[in-house]
Amino acid sequence: MRGALLPALGALSLAAGAAAGAAAVDWPTYSYKTGPWEPPQLVVNKTDGYVENELIFIPVRVENTAGTAPTIYDTDGELIYQGPMETTMDMKPATLFGKPVLLFWSGQVSDAGGYGYGSVHILDDTYNEIYTVTLTGDFNSYDTQEKDSYIDVHEHHITSRNTIIVSAINVTQYDLSVAGGPSDGWIIVNQFYEIDIPTNKVLYKWDALEHVDDIPSKTPITPLPATLDGYLVSLRFYWGAYYLEHDTGAVRWFFNGTGGGDFAGNDNSFSWQHDFRIYNETEDSAVLSLFNNGNGQQKHESVTTGMLYELDIANKQATMLQNLTDPANPLNTQTQGSVQMLGAASQSTNVFMGYGSNAFVKEFSGDGDVVLSGQFAPLGQGQSYRAFKSAWSAIPLWNPVAVTEVSGSNTTVYMSWNGATEYDTWAIYSAPSASSNKTTLLTTTPGLVSKLLSILLLTTPLISRLLLARARKTCGRLILFRFDLCPAWTHENRSSTSLGLVCLYLFSRYSTFH
Repeated sequence: MRGALLPALGALSLAAGAAAGAAAVDWPTYSYKTGPWEPPQLVVNKTDGYVENELIFIPVRVENTAGTAPTIYDTDGELIYQGPMETTMDMKPATLFGKPVLLFWSGQVSDAGGYGYGSVHILDDTYNEIYTVTLTGDFNSYDTQEKDSYIDVHEHHITSRNTIIVSAINVTQYDLSVAGGPSDGWIIVNQFYEIDIPTNKVLYKWDALEHVDDIPSKTPITPLPATLDGYLVSLRFYWGAYYLEHDTGAVRWFFNGTGGGDFAGNDNSFSWQHDFRIYNETEDSAVLSLFNNGNGQQKHESVTTGMLYELDIANKQATMLQNLTDPANPLNTQTQGSVQMLGAASQSTNVFMGYGSNAFVKEFSGDGDVVLSGQFAPLGQGQSYRAFKSAWSAIPLWNPVAVTEVSGSNTTVYMSWNGATEYDTWAIYSAPSASSNKTTLLTTTPGLVSKLLSILLLTTPLISRLLLARARKTCGRLILFRFDLCPAWTHENRSSTSLGLVCLYLFSRYSTFH
């Protein structure tokens, strides 16, 4: 385990950040005084429709000049959290052993095929990494190099059994003469595993090569545990999903976009899909959602949609509930993408979509109208494998950060707390000494990330006094740290030898300051 992640960010300012490449277009980024990160700005447009008041999770990939990282925004596009700078995928909240956690994959992604090798990191609600899930064993990698962990990029799902389902690939020697190839050829075999999280013990393994008569093996798979005793496995290149029996791995039913597979219906048409999900499953029925890319590597003219289906399993009938697209901004996503139902799985539920290789997220109402649209890079210059929207409450294990910046006779104080979700106001006090109970409220300033101009401070008799920034939170924890308050406040601009004491109590929202 790597312990705590990024310990601090800083106060906010906007800067222009150019994406890499000859045709790169400038995109606004956030920059910080108390941290090195420059995440892309999430530009949000909302309509008058109902928007779920939850946070947006985007593990930004490629073309962000300051690096890729797991990132959390609010629905106004304001940054809440920036994680470690590494290649990450599939960042989302989950529940593990009855407690909220945050998980994401990080590792190495291949340039061809979209496969990868890495680990799954599970954080608690203080952003402390409590588990690192790895997969080792008798694997062959596509570059012949040994890996620390062989978990693929495509799926990482915590189950109600407190286990995790992950996908993997194994490059395996195989007789390809039946297809006109060599008898000692090699193929990429898709696998998935169910792993015990605390011990990394493999509890279940499924290998496509063992089911070659039922399941094609040449395409990436995304396995998902169903609520009953089985697994739903999506195969993108075959435009469909298989429901597999847990005990035998055999196919119970198949649903696809070229005729419906085992299911009849008038609207069973989709292709190159991602992110099949199953809801409300019983022996006789289920609801499916999927991201209908409609486009492959060589095709990019079809409009991408989000689709919801109701399956009558007993009578093998499929009924389309939703086919979601934004007519004002139709997108053609060739790779990646996600669809998430934000409430009970029904036709009236809001749906959140991440557009994969297009740097967009959108939320749709139950009527199919766009109620939120967000963009975090120009088209073709940024992407996120999936994006999610969810409730998330966190109190970081690291302290808030405050720094000062001196310009002539003015001093600016910057304050922030990376990842804190419950507090949005700072209160600034003066005090004659660290032990004094006499404090004077100078001002309050909103924002988890805040900038306070010193002109407000310099009009008060603070030259030899202490400055206190207070915030109060419900659990009442007191946070103390020290910093060199204002060097410019000493004679002849010499640095002060005394340190100001800053006490931070977090104010819960809507608190009254006095």
